Amino acid sequence: MIGTGNLVRLALRRDRILLPVWVLFLVGITYSTTTALEELYATAESRALLGVTANANSAFLAMLGPLHDWSSLGGLVVWRWGVFSGLFVAIMAMLVVTRHTRAEEEAGRTELIAATVVGRHAPLAAAVVVAGGTSLLIGLLQALALVGKGLDAGGSFAFGLSTASVGLVFTGVSALTAQLSENSRVSNALAGGFLGVVYLLRAAGDAAGESGPQWLTWFSPIGWTEHVRSFADNRFWVLLLPLAAFVLLVGVSSAVVSRRDVGLGLLAARLGPPNSTIGTPFGLAWRLQKGSLIGWSVALFAVGVIYGSVAQAVGQMVQDNPTLGQIVSKIGGADAMVDAFFATITQVLGLITSIYLVQAILRLRSEETSFRAEPILATPVSRWGWVASHAVFALVGGAVVLAASGLGLGLVYGLQIDDVGTVLPKLLGAALVQLPAAWVIAGVALVLFGLFPQLTGVSWAVVSVSLVITLLGPALQLDQWLVDVSPFTHVPKYPDITFGPLAWLTAVAVVLLAAGFAGFRRRDLTT
Repeated sequence: MIGTGNLVRLALRRDRILLPVWVLFLVGITYSTTTALEELYATAESRALLGVTANANSAFLAMLGPLHDWSSLGGLVVWRWGVFSGLFVAIMAMLVVTRHTRAEEEAGRTELIAATVVGRHAPLAAAVVVAGGTSLLIGLLQALALVGKGLDAGGSFAFGLSTASVGLVFTGVSALTAQLSENSRVSNALAGGFLGVVYLLRAAGDAAGESGPQWLTWFSPIGWTEHVRSFADNRFWVLLLPLAAFVLLVGVSSAVVSRRDVGLGLLAARLGPPNSTIGTPFGLAWRLQKGSLIGWSVALFAVGVIYGSVAQAVGQMVQDNPTLGQIVSKIGGADAMVDAFFATITQVLGLITSIYLVQAILRLRSEETSFRAEPILATPVSRWGWVASHAVFALVGGAVVLAASGLGLGLVYGLQIDDVGTVLPKLLGAALVQLPAAWVIAGVALVLFGLFPQLTGVSWAVVSVSLVITLLGPALQLDQWLVDVSPFTHVPKYPDITFGPLAWLTAVAVVLLAAGFAGFRRRDLTT
């Protein structure tokens, strides 16, 4: 552990911009969400009506979880922002831990540091301290922000600590995945895959309702935050579960560090075929990207299956709740609710797919900074050809991933209502119309790679801002010009699909992609 303090200071210096942005972003959204909900639901009647509709709506339950206490403003904040707050803190922790552990080993810097007076466990300990400490800071500031709005202190700190607990769990998860793989991308993919699994467990348990397998939420760290029941029961004892998971994961990771060589992982890198060659840039890109494409396609298909399986309950609840049925009849009945459910779900699937697109584009930057691009471009391979070989996985691969999600949605829901032939093409199309908006996000990433390579990390900020604006913009009562910043705002809603906005989004994406290609052709490589 010798040298841990110095490495903590080094990590804080390197992340002196990134970490404050994460903190301000998550605390700011918490405060603004509280202000917006206070204005939207100012009366007890409006909150009671929201409680009835939210807990009876499978779409709301799957995305946001149950609304435990609709009589208080704090209960509304926990319901509207709690799940997303935990997700963002988990992503922050994953990226920070991997950046300061596996990525440092991959770049060879950990070996240089280890040659000095630094303990074997110091790099891992420093990463855990920074990621875990930032998670706790975010939770504390969120609690203070809610107290500043006049909310109950007990509920505020229960909410803040539950958010921080997700960050602690995924600090431990990423510490472990960093020991498994020799590659930082694989490490992040493993941690991200686990995050997706626990989110789906939480969503499936919540959407099932009282008659379904709600126990699934107990297998999810995000579900544990719901069981704290902030502003309702304030069950602080539930926080012992994520704390125990954090201690166990970090302990296992520490034990593994002592038993492996620097730069290596427990899972050996898979070697290529001994007697084959890769003759084209696209062949190399396929070898590098195919695992990610297949993994994302399978994962989004599974998400589509889960959401498709609860769609029928959206229409069924109108029949089971006469009061809700009267309200829904004014907006078109149960069919309108099902259409609204699929419109929301396909938009969420588009946002998730944009993460894959950015990941595929930024593989170019990781190849460049790892000095693997330079020897390739020293051959007759052109810069345009090399960039295009990876960009095709963002453009065509994005369509494959979205099609997989639409297939899962349409197939399961069509089987439920015995009308696969009609439902499947519609939902497949509803998923694919999100593609031009995702292309715009990919275009921004390629522009940053081509023109401002040092700022490629901003691509993830673009994804995060688009997600928050699209999903929370109406609740936050943002100005329309700000809502329009997200390309997904302009995608026509299912089932009223028009092609004018899609054509404009595609044109913007083409311009951005062309600018990225041209910029890379004219700049120097990182050497």
